[in-house]
Amino acid sequence: MNCDVVVIGGGPVGLAAALYAARAGLSAVVLEPRAGAIDKACGEGLMPGGLQALTELGVDPPGHALRGIRYLARGRVAEADFTRGAGRGVRRTRLHDALSRAVEDAGVEVLPVGAEDVSQDDGVVTVRTDESGTAGPTVRAPWAIAADGLHSPTRRSLGLDRDHADGRAAEGRPLRRYGLRQHFGIRPWGDHVEVHWAPHGEAYVTPVGDELVGVAVLSRHRSSLSDSLAAFPHLRERLDGAEAVTSVRGAGPLRQRTTRRVAGRVLLAGDASGYVDALTGEGISLGLAHARAAVAAVAADDPQSYERSWRAATRRYSLLTHALVQMTRPAWGRALVVPAAASLPLVFRSAVNELARPDR
Repeated sequence: MNCDVVVIGGGPVGLAAALYAARAGLSAVVLEPRAGAIDKACGEGLMPGGLQALTELGVDPPGHALRGIRYLARGRVAEADFTRGAGRGVRRTRLHDALSRAVEDAGVEVLPVGAEDVSQDDGVVTVRTDESGTAGPTVRAPWAIAADGLHSPTRRSLGLDRDHADGRAAEGRPLRRYGLRQHFGIRPWGDHVEVHWAPHGEAYVTPVGDELVGVAVLSRHRSSLSDSLAAFPHLRERLDGAEAVTSVRGAGPLRQRTTRRVAGRVLLAGDASGYVDALTGEGISLGLAHARAAVAAVAADDPQSYERSWRAATRRYSLLTHALVQMTRPAWGRALVVPAAASLPLVFRSAVNELARPDR
């Protein structure tokens, strides 16, 4: 089976890459073994920039309008509204459904297979696939875009995982953080993403429907969601009596480092290309920027230009997120975040809107 670009991974970033390819006049095939709408642990808040990128792709997922970000801790509150339009809280499954429909309308084929082996020569990438334990079709294309997630098998098979390239196991990282997420059937009590701060983690509350909120907890400790929520008494009080309407999903460790984003004719996009932390809620917006830049590099027959574009798109997220993660490692640093944001509202608002603006 031949095409111009094979996309490994059919999550939001992979589907967006296929849409960008179709718009560039390139034939694309998406490889995704999981059937139906793919769910995962994420905050589900789309920043204004990410929402704008989806709109430009003709994708308009239903959800709940978001006016900004609110930090809370020990009775202190810091709030920053978006200045470039609203964001949107969107269930991950609704986002996937909307992108899947757009991909189908664009005539892009999604094969229900996984990438078993990726090899390449000077002109062709060959992907051997697997379909429920048996050999699937072999797909050949001049280019491949791997958007196969946080623990990307493609990244590892190509030797682009920095920790493994350095001979260190992933478990040896100095700071590991994990995420849990669940939805509760309750009317949202605001139109901001709330971030509740505690000594060992944060809880993110995102309105995603008229009677639905998503609650995600990020922490360096691995424990159940109910145990994790014990550190957020104000939030637990808000959720008292609310029915949990989805199962708990987890992710982690969150930090993933790569040596580079391009290996010959294979380009990494989204979480597969490296990840710092979910603390600033920039995942989908950033992944869409990666997808657009990767397709532009493929269309220009200039894969190395993607390294430059990737760095440009990721710079703000990496710098701000890494700085905030490091600042909040000690307990005293975490205790200062919300008071500092409340005392310096212009700085807080500038930081939020720097992350919220579109990538161009």
